[in-house]
Amino acid sequence: MTEVLFYHLTESKLEDALPPLLDKSVERGWRVCVQLKDAARRDLLDQHLWTFREDSFLPHGTDEADLADQQPVLLTVTTENSNAATVRFVVDGAEPPSVDAYQRIVFMFDGYDLEQLEGARAQWKKLKGEGHTLTYWQQTPEGRWEKKA
Repeated sequence: MTEVLFYHLTESKLEDALPPLLDKSVERGWRVCVQLKDAARRDLLDQHLWTFREDSFLPHGTDEADLADQQPVLLTVTTENSNAATVRFVVDGAEPPSVDAYQRIVFMFDGYDLEQLEGARAQWKKLKGEGHTLTYWQQTPEGRWEKKA
C-alpha cells in the first residue's frame, strides 16, 4: 500500500523546505515527481532548484522540457507520471492523481494559506476514509519536521 505523508509548513516556505526532501529522495535512488498547481509556479521552482544551495546539484527538469521522461526529479502541473516516479510530492494545493500509483505520496501545504489548509484536510479525510495509513508532520519553530500523527 502507498505510504501517504502530510507535511504542514508553518515555519518556512516551500522553496526552503522542499529541496532538502528532494535531495534525500534522489540520494535514496527514488524517481520523484513534484506536482504544482500552475505553470508559473513550476517555472519559479525550477529556477530556484538550480541555485538553492551553492554546494549542491539537484538533477531535475520540467514536464515541458526535452527528456522529461528521463529526469530523476520532474516538476509538473499535470497528474501524468512522465518520468515513472515512485514518489510524488503534491504541493500548493494541486489536485493529486491516484495515490495507488506510487510507493509514497507527500502532500506539502502552507499552514498560513487557508485554501491549501482546507485542501489538505479534505485529502486527509478522503484518504483516511479509503483506508490508507497516513502520517502527519509539522514543522517545529526551528524548521525541523516533527511527527504529530
